[in-house]
Amino acid sequence: MPDANIRLPEEAKERLAQVAAAEGLSLRAYLARLADSLLTPAERAERAEQARAALQAWNGYAPSAAEQADLDSELDRRLAQVTGR
Repeated sequence: MPDANIRLPEEAKERLAQVAAAEGLSLRAYLARLADSLLTPAERAERAEQARAALQAWNGYAPSAAEQADLDSELDRRLAQVTGR
């Protein structure tokens, strides 16, 4: 596979290199592994839909759009509380 060049701030490159070295990897290998572990927005949406379908099939859970929005708001509130934002 051919390599690609990317531009990023030197500080970010150094930090990524430190993280890679701490895991016994080259920066190239670390970034390749990182890219393999990330999902695109479409992949995340597909997995979320699969999870919702599995949960509904398992126990009938099917929140309405309003209930889902309330749950999202509550999760956002709790995350903000924990992170101090």
